[in-house]
Amino acid sequence: MHNYRMIIVALISACLVFTANAHDISGLVIKVKPSVVGIGTFTPLSSPQNELRGSGFVIGNGLYVATNHHVLPQVLDEERKQQMVVFIGSGKEAKVRKATLVGASSYHDLAILKIEGQPLPAMTLAEDGFLAEGKEVGFTGFPIGAILGLYPVTHKAMIASITPVVIPVKDTRQMSLNMLKRLRDPYMVYQLDGTAYPGNSGSAMYDISKGEVVGVINKVFVQETKEAVISNPSGITYAIPVRHLRALMKKHNVPMS
Repeated sequence: MHNYRMIIVALISACLVFTANAHDISGLVIKVKPSVVGIGTFTPLSSPQNELRGSGFVIGNGLYVATNHHVLPQVLDEERKQQMVVFIGSGKEAKVRKATLVGASSYHDLAILKIEGQPLPAMTLAEDGFLAEGKEVGFTGFPIGAILGLYPVTHKAMIASITPVVIPVKDTRQMSLNMLKRLRDPYMVYQLDGTAYPGNSGSAMYDISKGEVVGVINKVFVQETKEAVISNPSGITYAIPVRHLRALMKKHNVPMS
């Protein structure tokens, strides 16, 4: 009987530890943060010199960064010697690395940059299949970073739906050019029950059970396309599936690891 009780206690303890670990992602956050970067510009003949435009994460061999295409500046001010850069680290310890555009997809709102200097810790990309609805994910980036500063913030969410990037409307006058283009060849995106903020665009969305990147947070581009008929956009967050990032990497010969 004594041994039986000991076995029951051991099983209960194991279940409690498993339950705690299932919801505690602190270790994963520590691992992810060195791979999270800010995307922006450095303008030596301007004040302030640094502008944070969004988030990104390190991929491949540690010399490449993934982000949203809309995060990048459309034009650099050559007269003021403006450069596209990546901010690494956080707070006052953050450093600036010059970055160049390797490839982009405006259709999937993705971009890949190559950074100067030593390689950084890269995140592992999941395979092309979709993560199931109901699964928990995390995303780490710089929400409202231009105001709050370069301090990585992690959110946890659930995949609420896998949904088309655009929904047809009854009146074509309500449709933008982007919506019309996507109706010709729509693709599926993740819809989350967590809220991202301006600055989160380009953040890695990762499976909290494995730490693998399953999508790229998209705060603006998908929302404007999918919710164009709503006068006040919802707080719903969307993410571009990682399969499209993998395809872009393959197209531009970016190493997967």
